[in-house]
Amino acid sequence: MKIAVLPGDGIGPEVVREALRVLDALNLPGLVLFEGDVGAIAYQRHGHPLPQETLDMARAADAVLFGAVGDPSCDNLERHLRPEQAILGLRAELGLFANLRPATTFTGLEHMSGLRPEIAREIDLLIVRELNGDVYFGDKGIRTRDDGEREGWDMMCYSESEVRRIAHVAFRAARKRGGRLTSVDKANVLETSQVWRDTVIEVGKEYPDVALEHMYVDNAAMQLVKSPGQFDTVVTGNLFGDILSDQASMCVGSIGLLPSASLGERQTEYGAFGLYEPIHGSAPDIAGQGKANPMATILSLAMLLRHSMGREEDAVRVERAVAECLADGVRGGDLGGRATSREIGDSVVSKLLTLS
Repeated sequence: MKIAVLPGDGIGPEVVREALRVLDALNLPGLVLFEGDVGAIAYQRHGHPLPQETLDMARAADAVLFGAVGDPSCDNLERHLRPEQAILGLRAELGLFANLRPATTFTGLEHMSGLRPEIAREIDLLIVRELNGDVYFGDKGIRTRDDGEREGWDMMCYSESEVRRIAHVAFRAARKRGGRLTSVDKANVLETSQVWRDTVIEVGKEYPDVALEHMYVDNAAMQLVKSPGQFDTVVTGNLFGDILSDQASMCVGSIGLLPSASLGERQTEYGAFGLYEPIHGSAPDIAGQGKANPMATILSLAMLLRHSMGREEDAVRVERAVAECLADGVRGGDLGGRATSREIGDSVVSKLLTLS
């Protein structure tokens, strides 16, 4: 089993380091790890945020464990050389079109949410975000109008086949959860969303056991704050999914607790090929200080174990270890505690060994 490890920038190396300690504690046979550069560090060393050797390494692997990219020193670079292009490039080049982002309130952390505790404790949802389309990958540019004013433009578009494949992922995920799927769009305004809604309805006929509802994105944002317990599985496009998943992270208390998996159609002998990363950014303001919470990266490792390695029992062990550490009061600064990145990693490893 080959895993490409791409720590990236800022706190990326710190949180990935703790996740690898957890992986080592599982003592799994036959693992081969390769480490590569992405983001600002890759630009500084190789002149590009996604060097060809890193891309080749990721293609040859069975899964990718990713940290974070981003560095203020690169803000004035041409867009194609900025660190964020590394993750966008990996998603496109590796065919990773389905992003799974679970959001669950951990017992004892209800008070960390911006919502009332009785509302926050109801949160247990999965956002399925399409990754390879929408305005992120559509044509874009800056033009000068006849009056001399600059104007930026970005094309939002989805084909039926793009919507169909992400819809199948979402319906299958909903089957394994509560059997309810909410499709989020803006079909009352956007033609792109009308195609999205029509296609999701068509795919839904193949899943009569899953209850399908549709919700406009502005209402979905409101309902996620008002009554998040109503959601089970949510499927939406790239732009809306980016926004709603970050909103969900603060509803559960901290963006430092939310993992993600980016999957495509490729299958290996072990499971689905995927890229796994925390949804938080590189946080350069706290990089190198030991303040980063590695739990989202550790939970991303659990998703890697589940989806790419077919090791459900080990995935559950890792998730239980994180949950029990939080219940024991092991918390970083993002959760009002004082535990360092290393101390959090120590606690998860120690707890994991008691669950074996």
